[in-house]
Amino acid sequence: MGKKKLLVVEDDKGLQKQLRWSFDGYDVLIAEDRESALAQLHRHRPAVVTLDLGLPPDPDGATEGLATLRQILAEAPGTKVIVLSGNQARAHALKAIGMGAYDFHQKPFDADTLGLVVERAFYLHAMQEENQRMLQIGADSPLARIVTRDPAMLRLCRSVEKLAPSSATVMLLGDSGSGKELFARGLHDLSARHDKRFVAINCAAIPADLLESELFGHEKGAFTGAGQQTLGKIEMAQGGTFFLDEIGDMAMALQAKLLRFVQERVIERIGGRSEIAIDARIVCATHQDLPKLVREGRFREDLYYRLSEVVLAIPPLRERVGDPVLLAHHFKHQASLMERRSVPAFTEDAVLAIEQYGWPGNVRELENCIRRAVIMSEGPQISARDLGLAGAPQEDAPVNLRQVRDAAEYKVMVTALARTNGSIVKAAELLGVSRPTLYDLMHHHGIRISP
Repeated sequence: MGKKKLLVVEDDKGLQKQLRWSFDGYDVLIAEDRESALAQLHRHRPAVVTLDLGLPPDPDGATEGLATLRQILAEAPGTKVIVLSGNQARAHALKAIGMGAYDFHQKPFDADTLGLVVERAFYLHAMQEENQRMLQIGADSPLARIVTRDPAMLRLCRSVEKLAPSSATVMLLGDSGSGKELFARGLHDLSARHDKRFVAINCAAIPADLLESELFGHEKGAFTGAGQQTLGKIEMAQGGTFFLDEIGDMAMALQAKLLRFVQERVIERIGGRSEIAIDARIVCATHQDLPKLVREGRFREDLYYRLSEVVLAIPPLRERVGDPVLLAHHFKHQASLMERRSVPAFTEDAVLAIEQYGWPGNVRELENCIRRAVIMSEGPQISARDLGLAGAPQEDAPVNLRQVRDAAEYKVMVTALARTNGSIVKAAELLGVSRPTLYDLMHHHGIRISP
């Protein structure tokens, strides 16, 4: 795989050389004016651009630089443009951010700091590109609605693919908003029953005295107000899949009648005298601890074992590696399309807030948060403030491998030295390295032992 392409738009020859040298890990493309910058953009499609606002024929102003920025973002909206400006041009840099620039950095630039900004820009661009690929490639997949790259979730998707052709009753466990109904629909769409109905009912959303009629239906005159025969949801699922959401909230009296259907696959409408055979795949879901409810006498043990032939546990969003930001981009594009607005970009602090927030409401909370931010944001970017997340993080979690390794080395060395009361010999033994190696690492991290 070739180097990532970085376009440097700068008319100063000395700064061109300095930037090329500072970013020797990238394929650096040079442009000196708007025309050459757009030519490089069309030819190479760089993910990241550094842009000097003072371009000819207006090297002392910002009109040409801002015009170049506007045209770059118009022709390649996903490009991350980092504006380079002098202290006196701060107002122009802020205007560029308002137009959609990813970030700005003052001249004279610090190579290390600018390097981190560029690296982060490439990282975000890659995530957005991956999200777009997933939306395009997975559009025809029965599990396309499940957007993830978390290993546990991907294993769960493979389990659904294996289970779908079977007739096994499946119990889906997971927090509210974690996507239980999406997996239930996936089981249906991948099964031989996909051309029949998928019928869902939420046991917690219907009063107990009405739920029986909703499930089993009723005959005309069965009770006051029953003016006609009405089919229940179970009967409507004939040949297809019947999804019982929040099964843990079902009243004990109704559980006995449901057990008969699960065991014998027959029902009787309320007020009816005849049995009706039902051929339907049963899928259940709950956020509750059913074994605990069984021990407390609030859920029938025999029904629990009938419904849990196969149990799939859906991890909460906070435990899915990389998924919060991936889903945020997905929902951002959906909301922008629905609201007929241009797709905004997330600022760096917004990405950090999404990564580090706990998401107690899981995917449903994230979707609502992003849609609200798309509607309420006033510019071309969504900031952490637009998200309105409580306790948004102030500190970046490093994604650079060297940073992570250094932090881990520092932590484990300090721990070893503390456990051995500062003894280099014992600490080296504990760490499994030689004393010279430990001395070198301590020197690298600036660790000193007080005499």
